[in-house]
Amino acid sequence: MTRLSIIFGRLLNALAILAALTLLAMVVLVSADIALRNLTRTGFPWANEVSEYALYVITLLTAPWLLRRGQHVRIDLVLTLVPARAAWLMEAAADILGFVVCLVMMRYGIKIVLESAALGSITIKNLVFPEWWLLWSLPVCFALLAIEFVFRFDRLIRSERGRRVEATSVG
Repeated sequence: MTRLSIIFGRLLNALAILAALTLLAMVVLVSADIALRNLTRTGFPWANEVSEYALYVITLLTAPWLLRRGQHVRIDLVLTLVPARAAWLMEAAADILGFVVCLVMMRYGIKIVLESAALGSITIKNLVFPEWWLLWSLPVCFALLAIEFVFRFDRLIRSERGRRVEATSVG
């Protein structure tokens, strides 16, 4: 299980690097669009739209990576106020609940992607393309999150019965 976790961690690191490169490309695109609009009164009419899609993809690419690092959004104040054993149990419950929620979201994400593809839904703005091209990343992200919750739970079970090292950001 540890070897699989290491390999999975490398995949998440690669996705985080891809997200960073996507952000870099977005910054270059928006900067070029602004420069062109100011210098030539023209620009890339699709730049804002591409930036919106890039933000969506960046969020989905980095969510599992952030979860693995313990840097996802969480309210950790309670974990510092309860005994270490209770904090450990709360972490276990959170991992199980997170896993279940991710499976539900993945299921509905797959359903939405398949329905969009079957209906031939298209996105019409400056760019026109099949809607499922954007939607497919949602169930993939939740599948990756579910897998990470399994690895988190495994690491927690094999750890000392106390708070996770990455669990709290407050004293």
